[in-house]
Amino acid sequence: MHIVRRLFSYRITNPTLSGLYYAFVWMMMGALLLSLILWMSGMREQSLSHYTYVVHALSAFAGGLVSGKRSGKRGWYQGGMTGLIYGFLVIMIGFLALDSSIKTGDLILASLAFASGSIGGMIGVNSRNN
Repeated sequence: MHIVRRLFSYRITNPTLSGLYYAFVWMMMGALLLSLILWMSGMREQSLSHYTYVVHALSAFAGGLVSGKRSGKRGWYQGGMTGLIYGFLVIMIGFLALDSSIKTGDLILASLAFASGSIGGMIGVNSRNN
């Protein structure tokens, strides 16, 4: 039984990659929640862009939190790099999939992801149990 448990348990040891994993999981849950709100309410799609920034900020915060907690040191750096990579991956996916150009909103997204990831990383390092 121990062999089966060890075979199916996989833990990402790199703090940045584990933070990115959690950030994308939170982004998917936020996108699902926004889709349900859009479907069930009378909200228009044009007003959805402000809420997507909130979802991306919370996702980068969660990724930075996990990244800082896993690294145990330099939480602002680990969380900031996780947030910055997350922001650039989201921008690159939008650029390649939707054939959109780079706008100032994309730079705002990258800086917001960096800032919220850094704050999450600082909280993550300090919330680690010694």
